[in-house]
Amino acid sequence: MLNRFDDLFGEADAAFSGTYKSQLNDLMGLSKSEIEEVTPNGLTDMSIYNKLIEVVKQASKDNISQADLITNIKSLGEIAIKIAEKVPALAALL
Repeated sequence: MLNRFDDLFGEADAAFSGTYKSQLNDLMGLSKSEIEEVTPNGLTDMSIYNKLIEVVKQASKDNISQADLITNIKSLGEIAIKIAEKVPALAALL
């Protein structure tokens, strides 16, 4: 059981010290109201936000290119792009 947790902590550490660590930290630091600003009719779609976090986390951990990160963010749809644009370093890529 401990090995599984060690693996999870290792993956998290890799993501938070990887290529996009700053963007990931800024993205995770968005408030609920900041996310609601870009969701239709004021509804928060936390599912898309969580998927976006996972995409950036994976990109950071795997050290993928900016082009691949952009493609992965865009594949999540317009709401994910609008949320990502709340992070200046991600907005510059999009």
